[in-house]
This record gives sequence, C-alpha cells and structure tokens, in this order.
Amino acid sequence: MRAIKGVILTCDAAVKQILLSLNERENFMIEDLDDNHMLIKGEHEHWVRRELETELEKNTYSMDGNSAN
Repeated sequence: MRAIKGVILTCDAAVKQILLSLNERENFMIEDLDDNHMLIKGEHEHWVRRELETELEKNTYSMDGNSAN
C-alpha cells in the first residue's frame, strides 16, 4: 500500500451531492467520511474547487429571479 496525499473537505449536504456527482466524472475521492466530510486526492483539490464554483454559479439567481449567468 502506498501513501496518498489527501485533503479533507467540509461541506453541507447539497454541496456534497454535487461533489459526489463530480467524483463520478473524475474519481478524485479517497473516502466519504460522513455527512459533511470527504477526503479527496490532494492533486485534485484545485480542480474540485474550480468545478464546484462553476456548478454553484449555475444555481445562483439574481434578485429579479434570472440566472446570474
């Protein structure tokens, strides 16, 4: 067994569902720790943060109800 550098992410349930969906595409998760924590491969941290930000922006709405994008 070899050591893998990992990063623990803390998130709410909605964000965790997005992360699990992203993981199906990229396979960055080492371990699903509990409802609010996930251990991911360290080399994927920046990619995960970028992709998560993109996904969250898709679900952001302005005050008039239109999408922010």
